[in-house]
Amino acid sequence: MITLIGGSLVLSILHALIPNHWLPILAIGKKEGWSIAQTTKITILSGFAHALSTVLIGFLVGFIGVSLSDQPYFSNFITPGILILLGVFYIYQHHHHKHFHLHGTNQGSSNYKVVAGLVIAMFFSPCFEIEAYFLMAGSHGGWQEMMLLAVLYTVVTVSGMTLWVRIAYKGIVKLNWHTLEHNAGIITGWTLIATGLVSFAFS
Repeated sequence: MITLIGGSLVLSILHALIPNHWLPILAIGKKEGWSIAQTTKITILSGFAHALSTVLIGFLVGFIGVSLSDQPYFSNFITPGILILLGVFYIYQHHHHKHFHLHGTNQGSSNYKVVAGLVIAMFFSPCFEIEAYFLMAGSHGGWQEMMLLAVLYTVVTVSGMTLWVRIAYKGIVKLNWHTLEHNAGIITGWTLIATGLVSFAFS
């Protein structure tokens, strides 16, 4: 369980740090003239929509793990193997990474339409790298561990997005976001691989 929570925590923090979701929201907020309070509220709403779709898919994947939890071969070998293979895939594909981007809105569009568009777009852009952890949670700890993972992912993601939007809005920190986003695939991949290897070792 410690390995699962540790790996998912790293991915959740990384997910909140990479700007491919929250930076477009900030850009649209600046263009629309939102205050920092408005931008914060909309970031929280969009972040919850994004986390909700990710967690819903996670529970569906985790249900497979729960169904097969009585098969030691599956929980001890298949799920760690999936983590490792997924990690290799992320490392291989990092230079072809495609992320969700929000484009500028048309002039004259209502604030309601802009916010609704952001929330809907975020809902339909779930992050799939965390889903393998739901599979492992289902096969090892069942629904209780899946719920813990869902809460952890949601809290870290939404709070992280909100924190970075507020920091960037005030111009407190200036980083090379493109380099950080580009290397996210490598970090994600090695996190998945390390979690899979540790799971193998202690299975």
